[in-house]
Amino acid sequence: MLDKVRSLLAVAIVAGIALFLVGCADNPPAPIVNKSTPAAADRPEVRQTATSRSDYGEELPRGPDYAVQRGDTLYSVAFRLGMDYRTLAAINDIEAPYVIQVSQRLKTVPPEQVSVATSVAPEKTAQASMSATPAKPAKTTRSQPKASATAPPPSTRSSESAASAPAAKVTNVPVSAWGWPAEGKVSRGFSEERHKGIDIPGERGAPVMATAAGVVVYAGTGVTGYGALLIVKHNDTYLSAYGHNDALLVAEGTQVKSGQVIARMGSTSADSVKLHFEIRRNGRPVNPTALLPPR
Repeated sequence: MLDKVRSLLAVAIVAGIALFLVGCADNPPAPIVNKSTPAAADRPEVRQTATSRSDYGEELPRGPDYAVQRGDTLYSVAFRLGMDYRTLAAINDIEAPYVIQVSQRLKTVPPEQVSVATSVAPEKTAQASMSATPAKPAKTTRSQPKASATAPPPSTRSSESAASAPAAKVTNVPVSAWGWPAEGKVSRGFSEERHKGIDIPGERGAPVMATAAGVVVYAGTGVTGYGALLIVKHNDTYLSAYGHNDALLVAEGTQVKSGQVIARMGSTSADSVKLHFEIRRNGRPVNPTALLPPR
């Protein structure tokens, strides 16, 4: 009789263990979490630290004089200041074709920021008014074209090259039609505060085309954030810029036609292959898609 009871108890214990194991399989224990590592949703986004910084903003501070570096042009310096090239030329008493020399110091403050208020008493003499106006640079600091200056080949053009040659003259006529500078859809649009143009992704080596006829006024890598950059002047009002290229196919001073291939798409100073494209009116960025034809 005792042996029978012991057998029944053993069967009951085995059955209980089996039921317990089945329950654990259906409801596995919670995983152990390392409390020192925050969950993905709690981790700060890296990009949040730069929300107040413009991606393609002014790289040069206004106010201090700027010392011209090798490869600079007056257009590229004005571009970095977000200033019309004619304003920069006027401040520094530089006449067309706007040639600048290495180590030349350029004033970077527009006239309205350095001139003295004009509300002076009538009895003030013209001599007193003139004494409050910043003197023009001496004639020896004024840029003059070099007779032998020529633009180097596109493959060697960079911020380390010699002083820039004067660009060919552009006829001041309105742009009759703007053309898309590359194939592909816009991946990032224009933002006046953060993104000065549009991005068009594509394949490395894809053609980059001039949006309109004009003359190349900058070809190099001296503008921070843009990589290998071309700037084309279309008339006295409009410039266009093409950044992140792998290859520049035209040199400064080259006349280009609308639709002409001027560069090869790349990823210089960028995290992916794309064209960063800008149009500037009187030195200020405008939304390119407002001027380009619909696709």
